[in-house]
Amino acid sequence: MNLRGIDLNLLVILDALLDEGHVTRAAMRLGLSQPATSSALDRCRHLFSDPLLERRAGGMALTARAEALKVPLKRALAAAAQVLDLPEEDLATLRRTIRMIFTDHPAALIAANLHGCLKETAPGLDMVLMPWHGSDDALDKLGRGDVEIIATISPTLGTDFRQIEVSFETYVVAMRADHTAAQHFDLDRWLAYPHIVVSGRGAGPTEMDRLLAQTGRQRRVGMVVPSFLMVPSLLAASDMMALIPRRCLTGVAQAELAVLDPPIPVPGFPLYLATHARNDGDIAVRHVVQEIAAMLRQL
Repeated sequence: MNLRGIDLNLLVILDALLDEGHVTRAAMRLGLSQPATSSALDRCRHLFSDPLLERRAGGMALTARAEALKVPLKRALAAAAQVLDLPEEDLATLRRTIRMIFTDHPAALIAANLHGCLKETAPGLDMVLMPWHGSDDALDKLGRGDVEIIATISPTLGTDFRQIEVSFETYVVAMRADHTAAQHFDLDRWLAYPHIVVSGRGAGPTEMDRLLAQTGRQRRVGMVVPSFLMVPSLLAASDMMALIPRRCLTGVAQAELAVLDPPIPVPGFPLYLATHARNDGDIAVRHVVQEIAAMLRQL
């Protein structure tokens, strides 16, 4: 293929189309009219001999070829920007959609404040919080370019990723405020009642179960739920207990629950924000990461 016969502006438009999966949203992001963006899509389809975006049940969807183009296209555009040494875009006028994957607990802590902050500093940035389906899924989507930012507890992600530590979580045991086990709480009382486990992938042994197995003990899991936000109300209405990160109880009235230290040592964990190397020069991604990091570090 001869580059001299190609309008390279099409690649910028195609990048937005593949990110948004929607002609109108891509047009708004680029500051183009909807007909102009549709025309550019037609030209891209001809260029790549592929539909790229197809109408399916529920809306438009990327073809397999389009999915395969996302990462190399972003790398090519990032490399071009470095070669040209382009000036940074103005946050005040930038229109972008930033997609993120967090578990519900950090997302709930920062969502409202993040919206308020960006309304002042970058009003054209739209945030999309996507559902958590496990760390492997989040990292896979980050690698493919489906999202720009993820939260992760993994300290090493590989050379294609960037990450910063934003908080350190410690665990607590929570139960109903008038729970009989709250008095003289110990390991036996803890294991005498069913536990709530939070998992985005359903049931399965956790690190806590492995720690208990090393001492010849086990617990009974009474319920597995997909969201930390469900835990306080479940605890308040039952005899179940939960081992959860302390920040998950932020905003919960202390009178509702008894919160105790675990009866055995339970290691805490760092929380990181991760991005992909393709976004190293992306002022919008960098700004959102900085704002979220500042919020989580203040909690």
